[in-house]
Amino acid sequence: MNQQLLDQLAPTGVLRVGLNMANFLLITGSTDTGEPDGVSPAMARALAKKLGVEVSLVPFDGPGEVADAAGDDVWDIANIAAEPERAKSIDFSPAYCEIQATYLLPPGSLLQSVEEIDASGHRIAVKERAAYELWLTDHLQNATLVMAPSIDASYELFVEQSLDALAGLRPKLIEQQKLLPGSRLLEASFTAVQQSIGCRPGRPEAAAFIQSFVTESVAGGLVETLIDEYGVTGRLSVAPVA
Repeated sequence: MNQQLLDQLAPTGVLRVGLNMANFLLITGSTDTGEPDGVSPAMARALAKKLGVEVSLVPFDGPGEVADAAGDDVWDIANIAAEPERAKSIDFSPAYCEIQATYLLPPGSLLQSVEEIDASGHRIAVKERAAYELWLTDHLQNATLVMAPSIDASYELFVEQSLDALAGLRPKLIEQQKLLPGSRLLEASFTAVQQSIGCRPGRPEAAAFIQSFVTESVAGGLVETLIDEYGVTGRLSVAPVA
């Protein structure tokens, strides 16, 4: 293996992987040794195997915390959603999988489309610093976002404050819809949150290696196999080949 690549991607001799533990589709359980398991950790282990080094999984409460640690030398790669704000401090690979994001509407709502929700006076509950929140912050013109520190807290805000919509990942909203009789999930999505692998900027060999790994994993069927293996078929989709 190229020593310059190893120096850039695993300078300690171990591939340290920042994991977003809040993504319940990518982290679906734990191994027999108690380490996080799911599609995201499995991708990390596969990358480390190709690199020829051991892997160390570094858990974070959410994607924002992973991104915040980009300058702290605690991870070598970050498994989080690619997003323009995060791309200022992280070089991202193409996406390997994606999750649809949409709105849950309260009982009695007359809204019918994603576009109708972005109107003056409408308030949308959302988890702060989630990839879909960052997308909404960049794209909404009229509606107001009401931030919550967690996914569960965003649902509580939605119900307790009688907000006009709850933004979130479709699979989680399907679960939350069951908690609120009469609520309605929009069929259309406002974006797809694409999951990628990133490294710190200024490491061209590392970035190229990760890009090649992700492209091969998507085209060669590894991602599809992992989605099936971890039981998230129909909730997590393979990203289009870059």
